[in-house]
Amino acid sequence: MYQYFVYILKCRDNSYYTGITNDLERRLHEHQTGLNNFAYTYNRRPVKLVFFERFIDINQAIAFEKQVKGWSRKKKEALIDQQWELLPELSRKPKTKL
Repeated sequence: MYQYFVYILKCRDNSYYTGITNDLERRLHEHQTGLNNFAYTYNRRPVKLVFFERFIDINQAIAFEKQVKGWSRKKKEALIDQQWELLPELSRKPKTKL
């Protein structure tokens, strides 16, 4: 049975990187060692794994990764902190004053 991981890294510059892999340990090693000098994390090392979720279905993993990549920083931080109850509120668009 295959497994896939959607993960979030916190970079040295305090930005977040969201990715997907079928081998989390290998992928973290690649990020830390700078295997790809064109990668987002290359000049932002060291990185720290702050969140991961395991999936059996690759399609669910891909959909979740795309969803998280579109989230605001605050929403990603709620996910990282496992503050699930904050996610619906953080999803709402702020009301504009007329």
